[in-house]
Amino acid sequence: MDAKAVKNSAPRKRPAQKERPRLSSPAAAFPNLQRHGRYDTFDRAARAAVGRVTQGVSPHAVFSAWTDWALHLARAPGRQMELAETAWNNAVRLATFGAELTSGQHTALPFPPSARDRRFDDPSWNNPPFVFWQQAHLALEDWWGAATRELRGVSRQTSDQVAFMARATLDMLSPSNNPLLNPQVLRRTREEHGSNWLRGARNLWADSLREVRGEPPEGAEAFRPGETIATTPGRVIYRNALFELIQYSPQTEQVCREPLLIVPAWIMKYYILDLSPENSLVRYLVEQGHTVFMMSWHNPTPEDRDVGLDDYRTQGIMAALKQISERFPDSRIHACGYCLGGTILSIAAAKMAQDGDERLATITLLAAQTDFSEAGELMLFVDESQIAFLEDMMWDQGVLDTHQMAGAFQALRSNELIWSKLIRRYALGEPQPMFDLLAWNADQTRMPYRMHSEYLRGLFLENRLTAGRFAVEGQVIALADIAAPFFVVATESDHIAPWRSVYKVRLFTDTELTFVLTSGGHNAGIVSEPGHRGRRYRIGQRQPDDRYIAPDAWAEQAPVQDGSWWPAWSAWLKERSGPDLIDAREVAPDGSGRISLGPAPGLYVMEG
Repeated sequence: MDAKAVKNSAPRKRPAQKERPRLSSPAAAFPNLQRHGRYDTFDRAARAAVGRVTQGVSPHAVFSAWTDWALHLARAPGRQMELAETAWNNAVRLATFGAELTSGQHTALPFPPSARDRRFDDPSWNNPPFVFWQQAHLALEDWWGAATRELRGVSRQTSDQVAFMARATLDMLSPSNNPLLNPQVLRRTREEHGSNWLRGARNLWADSLREVRGEPPEGAEAFRPGETIATTPGRVIYRNALFELIQYSPQTEQVCREPLLIVPAWIMKYYILDLSPENSLVRYLVEQGHTVFMMSWHNPTPEDRDVGLDDYRTQGIMAALKQISERFPDSRIHACGYCLGGTILSIAAAKMAQDGDERLATITLLAAQTDFSEAGELMLFVDESQIAFLEDMMWDQGVLDTHQMAGAFQALRSNELIWSKLIRRYALGEPQPMFDLLAWNADQTRMPYRMHSEYLRGLFLENRLTAGRFAVEGQVIALADIAAPFFVVATESDHIAPWRSVYKVRLFTDTELTFVLTSGGHNAGIVSEPGHRGRRYRIGQRQPDDRYIAPDAWAEQAPVQDGSWWPAWSAWLKERSGPDLIDAREVAPDGSGRISLGPAPGLYVMEG
């Protein structure tokens, strides 16, 4: 080093400063900041304690919605008059119906239940006095439906919040949930001389013990991964701290050249796509000549609190693609993402496109959202207050616990998943019906604190991915950069990823896209094996130069086809694979001489 460099590298002298008074500690230098930090920690701990009681629901989010609605209604005399008139008309119609019922006349119901309302399916609800109680409750629901319509000055989200909470409360108060008003319970009690209540008490005691012990529901033990479900043969070929990669054994002598990677959601375990042999999507795909790889996510613990959303991309999807590329170096890869797995796959694909990485042959999204502006009832309470409340609870726990997450999903369908179950189980004394999908639903997972916070803020609250503000490694990504063809599946009655929200991917992509709308819900619509009774779907393709078609207009013009969408997807994958088949390989080596880490379904799926 020359003298000049040495001179330049020498430390410069700071200008002389007046001597400052010495402080006894750093806290004394910044008393306000230290006090704020200390008290803020206390506040977060207090909110976390409340969150454990409310299962993560922010009391502020609830009360502020009702207060906003009530104050605006108090300043709307016209709406008050309208509601008073509605109440009077409903009361008159109900009184007239009651009078005709008393006189023995059979008249049309003034408030008929909707086609989807299963609470009053028992024929006894058509007989007095039960039919009057039913009609009184439906009249009340009709009034609250009018009361919680959009009110000028009230935001759409607040109106939807109030309407949802009103429906949830009325669902709880339904006469079908009152054993003294439910004709089915009364009839069963009379016929069995009360033995149904004894069975119900035993069920309640057994369920309470299972809850305290942290055990799954009764009958779930018959569905154990690797024994009765998740039995498609395969091997674990890679494992890191975040996931295991399973390669399934081929079932045909020759297979498509391009392998398929499936990215499941980490909210639940992967074997929703590999349930019983007769309804396993994985088994179906390998029998059709596809080489299938599956990611099985690690169930986070409080030690994983700092795992971020981008870790699921880098240490998850990108690590899996690297392993597959080493085993199939001359082939591109089909990639499929289910639910949240589809969202992170879209992010990874956009980043790959930005970097010029062309390894993806196609992208399939199963009930997965990329735009969250209309994400259904899950969005109702996603605001700054609710997310801050959840963050404080997860900050304390390190994870979002399984019960807290399950409670949110059950609240969306409380009639089916809570109240009717309580009546059947504890009032009628019926056994818990258990099948593979229900057992999977009880095998819940946790969510890391940092990842879930980033997911809720970046995607649900701020919708950054389709707003042009989602950055990966410091650069904003765009779905429009993706050149690989899309195959997108949505389900008609999805309460988690509404099909019109899933359909929005057409607005933000420019490549070839095939859209499928299938019957069923978020899970049952995907687990839709050939031969499943009552299944149907619509399918249509968009070319890069085609104009946009609104979702309802598309649904009207797309013909309905009976059966499962699985064969259409398998054929689509084959059409976009190389023309030549290759000889099937049991498990391709990774170059290090280690063939596998054990048989499927692996270790992570067993984590509780």
